[in-house]
Amino acid sequence: MPQEEPQLPDPVTLHPRPPFPDQEQDHPGSTERMEPRPDHGEDSYQGHDVLLDRAAVVTGGDSGIGRAVCLAFAREGADVVFTHLPEEPDEAAETARLIRAAGRKAVPVACDIRDEEQCAALIDRAVHELGRIDLLVNNAAYQMSQPDGIKAITTEQFDRVMKTNLYGMFWLTRKALEYMPRGGSIVNTTSVQGYRPSPHLLDYAMTKSAIISFTHGLAQMLAERGIRVNGVAPGPVWTPLIPATMPDATKFGEQSPLGRPAQPAEMAPAYVFLASPQASYITGEIVNATGGTPLP
Repeated sequence: MPQEEPQLPDPVTLHPRPPFPDQEQDHPGSTERMEPRPDHGEDSYQGHDVLLDRAAVVTGGDSGIGRAVCLAFAREGADVVFTHLPEEPDEAAETARLIRAAGRKAVPVACDIRDEEQCAALIDRAVHELGRIDLLVNNAAYQMSQPDGIKAITTEQFDRVMKTNLYGMFWLTRKALEYMPRGGSIVNTTSVQGYRPSPHLLDYAMTKSAIISFTHGLAQMLAERGIRVNGVAPGPVWTPLIPATMPDATKFGEQSPLGRPAQPAEMAPAYVFLASPQASYITGEIVNATGGTPLP
């Protein structure tokens, strides 16, 4: 008797597709108020202890990709220190709950990574809480859509984008390297915007291109120390940043070949792989998770 064919997950229909309900939020946005609610892997991610007893620092861990990475790292056996904005204690509490439910230590830290002293204090706190730093994920970012172009980008906005996306990453990495042992791993979040900039996200796209260069250069610099540096370049991902920074989120993600945005849970496995021993010969690389958008 012929066996039934397995029902494979269809990436086109696996998660919600636009159009989405009209929704607009003030920055930084709320996961609870999003419709549909983002999937961080709460009911789907299964760990296999590939990061057992690792000590990890993840920025922007309160929601979106950061929360999904925190959850996945914890279910893979890592303890996690993660940052959140001071105005997001409830979001941070949910991420901490997910980490602790996986049986790992969670340390949420309110931190504005635009400030060098706060970055240094974060790394010192992580070492105090976890004893060391094995993994650093530079994920926190800021964007604000400006459909009117460069004339609408104020110096205040430009400073915020640059300091959040670049200065914070630089300061945290430099400080973390004082403690990171051989075998450590750094994973940076860049974006499809780093290759194919959208005019309304000009300043944000600039920073994502810079992160690609930083990743490539730092990987070569640290290779002899046995520390790997890689990046993930997501395409459109359904996170609170979208309704909080985009004028119209109803069609978000429909431009991708898969016809929908990614869910945060779909990004986390790339970070786990790059952080794990299975990627021991991979450094200076960018994993492009763009839903099929071709990149140079």
